[in-house]
Amino acid sequence: MKTNDLVASAVANTFRSKTRTILTILSIFIGAFTLAITSGLGTGINAYIDDTLSGVGASDAMTVTKAADQTGAPLSGTSGPAEYNPEAVSSGIPGFTVIALTPEDISDIEAVDGVVRVEPQRAIGPDFVQFDDGTRLVAAVGSLVPGQTALLADGVEPSDDSLDLQVALPQSYVEPLGFESNADAIGQTLVIGITDATRTQHRIEASIVGVTEAALASPTGGSVLVNAPLSDALFEAQTTGIPANEADRYSSASVWFDPDATDEDIDALKTRLADAGFAGTTIADQLGMITTVIDGIVLVLNAFAIIALLAAAFGIVNTLYMSVQERTREIGLMKAMGMGSGKIFGLCSLEAAFIGFLGSVIGVGIAMIAGTALSGILSETLLADLPGLTLIA
Repeated sequence: MKTNDLVASAVANTFRSKTRTILTILSIFIGAFTLAITSGLGTGINAYIDDTLSGVGASDAMTVTKAADQTGAPLSGTSGPAEYNPEAVSSGIPGFTVIALTPEDISDIEAVDGVVRVEPQRAIGPDFVQFDDGTRLVAAVGSLVPGQTALLADGVEPSDDSLDLQVALPQSYVEPLGFESNADAIGQTLVIGITDATRTQHRIEASIVGVTEAALASPTGGSVLVNAPLSDALFEAQTTGIPANEADRYSSASVWFDPDATDEDIDALKTRLADAGFAGTTIADQLGMITTVIDGIVLVLNAFAIIALLAAAFGIVNTLYMSVQERTREIGLMKAMGMGSGKIFGLCSLEAAFIGFLGSVIGVGIAMIAGTALSGILSETLLADLPGLTLIA
């Protein structure tokens, strides 16, 4: 019997007992479907995290703060009440404070071996934002450091190279401020109110150049995005009436290192910073736990899918065993006609492979269709606040 005849005979024999074969294919289908869906889930989420990395910061930079144990005062926001520390400043996250960095601290960080550049981050707390004479809304402000990008719904990012005062609004602020659409907000003037140390409120006007979308790892956490000239103007207004030595207090600093640094080099830099009394956090540190948890969940789900496939494999063996038992006379006739044991074994193996192939192809194919449809529905409903996320890829 030629190879083509062997394959054709195996395919024909597969459906001799249609009910038994269909049930076996169905068991393979369930395992393949589950494995494809869980793998797609992990791929989709991790791809989304990778796409948002540029929004978190540069890969050759880390955020540095004063180590909490230098003064014996932990970060507020940790478990239990935190001891008051006059050196603490707002971290930019409501309810959390960090120990302030001073110009001397910035100099100490610059002196650490492996540090290429340091840029202190100032904490700015405006009172409100307002368009025209509309509702005043509470808002935080933030700015991008080199290497960061914002996910834009319309317009452009505020440019640090421009002398104009520019902002990009979070999409959630567009309608509450009185704009009809994202495009309607572009080019309008936003008023930012901020109070100084003498309780005098300043009103600073800036041009709206963009509208940002929400993202899993937004660099400004949904804050109003400002360019460097506007940040300087807000900081100057906020610190009016404060002694210079009190004004120069920073919540953190962005530290750049060699772009070609290895993981060992980065760990060594963290150690040197720790020895100098500072704590460094990279993008990998910030998002590493998220990806680890996601990968762990997907691994467990895949394990269940593999168990289902193993159970289905035993189903194939049982199906073929029953088939062989029912075809004893036929097999004897094939041997009598000169067909060797190897070809008979090959015929049975091809039947097993065909059953597994059918179940796998159908399972993966339907999983791709179902996953694509489910992702599309969720992206417009439950996951509408996470644009760009394909849940199952």
